[in-house]
Amino acid sequence: MTGERFAAELLGAAAGGGTVRNFTARDPAFGVGEAYAVAEALHRARLARGERVAGRKIGFTNRSLWPVYGVNEPIWGHAYDTTVVHARDGRAEIPIGPLPEPRIEPEVVLHFAAAPPAAGDEAAILACVDWIAHGFEIVQCPFRDWKFRLADVVAANGLHGALVIGRPVPVRDIADCARKLRELRLTLLRDGVPQAEGTGANALDSPLLAFAHFAGVLARLPRFAPVAAGEVVTTGTLTDAFPVKAGETWSTRIEGIELAGLEVAFR
Repeated sequence: MTGERFAAELLGAAAGGGTVRNFTARDPAFGVGEAYAVAEALHRARLARGERVAGRKIGFTNRSLWPVYGVNEPIWGHAYDTTVVHARDGRAEIPIGPLPEPRIEPEVVLHFAAAPPAAGDEAAILACVDWIAHGFEIVQCPFRDWKFRLADVVAANGLHGALVIGRPVPVRDIADCARKLRELRLTLLRDGVPQAEGTGANALDSPLLAFAHFAGVLARLPRFAPVAAGEVVTTGTLTDAFPVKAGETWSTRIEGIELAGLEVAFR
């Protein structure tokens, strides 16, 4: 019952804003297979207490971050009605007190009107999307000082903390949408001061191709439901992930696509 025990530890840590000791440090045999058992147990526990699936998050699609965090492939997790926030007029306020060591990631969010294919090219995936948005994923780390191995991250629901979604834009209103998703340019600012720049291609060459990779992984994991119509999927950070603190305001500027920037104030 290791999966249930480790899942209970993660739930307990989340309730108190605390951390747990890395699972891979405690059990050298703890690998990705064991990690998905923990992730499944954690997911079942969250559903049992009344949370509902709102979508998925894909992480580590920005290959430049792999050596920084000691990983070598993307990961994913669930997003819930309790973790998704829709910004009003391009702005949101997020409490970060319960989140251990939170960081911010500017991303592209896809909303599916139809169940997407298990794998496919950009056009096949985009045909199932009715709107896209710019978003911030707020990641958190239940492992002290952001030190972990890949299996730890898989077990911990991909480090998902919250997802702020900006103004949805219908795909039909974006000419040449697949190209623009690859080529969009984004500037990330803290309290009005630029911190980083990124492009849509930083997410596995395209947010749509990031989803294609995830869909292929999910198809090999029958214990988890496939992405359904009505779900949102956030496709990975376009810049580094930056630590955030209460009192800070983070924002973005976007060029090259019909998406508005987004602002989030932390408290």
